[in-house]
Amino acid sequence: MGPVGRPLADGRLHFQHGPIDLVLRGHGPGADTAHRAAWDRFQDILTVLCDELDLLRRPLGETPPDLRGPVARRMLDACWPHRAVYLTPMAAVAGSVADEVLAAMRRAAPDLTRAFVNNGGDIALHVAGDDTLTAGLVTDLAAPALDGQITIGARDGIGGIATSGWRGRSHSLGIADAATVLARNAATADAAATLIANDCTADHPAIRRLPARAVKDDSDLGDLPVTVDVGPLPPDVVAAALARGAARAEQLRRDGHIVAASLALQGRFRIIGPLALPAHREHVACR
Repeated sequence: MGPVGRPLADGRLHFQHGPIDLVLRGHGPGADTAHRAAWDRFQDILTVLCDELDLLRRPLGETPPDLRGPVARRMLDACWPHRAVYLTPMAAVAGSVADEVLAAMRRAAPDLTRAFVNNGGDIALHVAGDDTLTAGLVTDLAAPALDGQITIGARDGIGGIATSGWRGRSHSLGIADAATVLARNAATADAAATLIANDCTADHPAIRRLPARAVKDDSDLGDLPVTVDVGPLPPDVVAAALARGAARAEQLRRDGHIVAASLALQGRFRIIGPLALPAHREHVACR
């Protein structure tokens, strides 16, 4: 089946093709034009990506792969600065698709006041002028609740939000329930969230891991052990895992890759940068 799209009751649009699942909307002058441009751009994104899937699933080395498609190039650009660790361009696929569709919307309607493209929780966003966009933080999809929020303005330098963790759609080497990252675009946030979630880790009998290929035979992680279950952990193990993830996030922030991040594990949080959490939730602030 090819791409399908439909309007939602609240004015958002839903596009779906294979594993790509977008919810998007533009506001302001030219919003309808932006929506048509998003649909036009969406038509061949998956097929072009599939043409280069073999290269996209290979870990990065000293020489960048010869990728041609625009979304594949976005994936490579986001992951290339982190090639010293095991990483494939697939770490940024969801954010890169969102960035590509948002870019098409903005080209078609440059006067949009705000817009977003949400690809399964990895979000490309645009805010102009005095407009704002408020994003909520949900760390447990099994029991969804608003754990925090941030209001984003045009001068905040945030064009993307992404979340990774062992409970998500993609496999993780770590045990974070959710590692949420805000960055200049969604692809950059996507790659960084993967790295931070991987580093939020520990060894404990309550943690169960399997080779990635045993969980999904075509996984780009090969035989690396991915987390498949995390039982209740002692507070000191939770704290140590959060500290490891926060250290990676702090480094990424110092290096200019991200604006802020939040780590969640079994009801505890570490915050890096300007994110607000409700006072009644137990959390540990990190700068």
